Amino acid sequence: MTLEVDAVRAFLMVADHRSFTRAADVLGTTQGAVSVKLKRLEDRLGTRLIERTPRQVRLSAQGEVFIQSAREFLDAHERALAGLTATRRRFRLGIAGHVMGPEVPTLLARLKSLDPALTVEVLIDNSSVLLDGFESGRFDAVIIRSDDDRRDGEILGPEHFGWFASPAFEHRAGEPLRLAAMSPCCSVRDVATRLLDRASVAWEEVFVGGTSAIAAALSAGLGVSAFPRRLAPADVIDVGDALGLPPLPSLSIVLHPSLSDPKTKETLRAITAAFREHRRASNGIQGRRAIPD
Repeated sequence: MTLEVDAVRAFLMVADHRSFTRAADVLGTTQGAVSVKLKRLEDRLGTRLIERTPRQVRLSAQGEVFIQSAREFLDAHERALAGLTATRRRFRLGIAGHVMGPEVPTLLARLKSLDPALTVEVLIDNSSVLLDGFESGRFDAVIIRSDDDRRDGEILGPEHFGWFASPAFEHRAGEPLRLAAMSPCCSVRDVATRLLDRASVAWEEVFVGGTSAIAAALSAGLGVSAFPRRLAPADVIDVGDALGLPPLPSLSIVLHPSLSDPKTKETLRAITAAFREHRRASNGIQGRRAIPD
């Protein structure tokens, strides 16, 4: 029995994403084409691999048995092709420090499975450095926040903010609100302090630092911060309503890609799909403290 590589890959994408639509996004094709390839594989094997209802896509019992063998089959195929490749391909990605989050491991795993011969080069830096490098051709793509650049890019998802603090944090009436704030050049800090001033909420900075440092300060109970819901530590809560603080506006996370060869475009599609998939998967977890996407 001979199996088609594209059909096995389509099956694995549907199995991993539990969605024909998201599988099609990753593969850069249509939902109909994915369905045809899966049907061809099922006919070849003589068994149903995917159970599909209007509400759910899941593996059948036979699919559960077959999936590991399918991964090994595809890995062997990719290794064989990689062995024939004279030079490895390099993909250079820049990610803004205040955007770097839990999606990145999913993203990197997806890139590895997409092309074993791909060398991924990632630089974490501030947005201005990344954008300068992007303009000069040092990066194939950069991921930043929409407040850092006004050019059009591909929106990967919204960035919602809340007023976060430790459950043990105490604010005494009549005292200034103790803020753990980003650096003075951060636009989120500027917006947050303007909103506090407009609401006549007295405040004072008790801690200043980058994203990771602010997360640690919040967990330590040092103050309150206007902080991305996506990146908020698990041991902090949104205290905005309890303290009567003004709502914070949302921004967007944006991918700026270079116009490049088909292989690079395939890599960019994988980045986009991985980022959006992770946000959908984590939406329920964030629901306890976040506005739904």
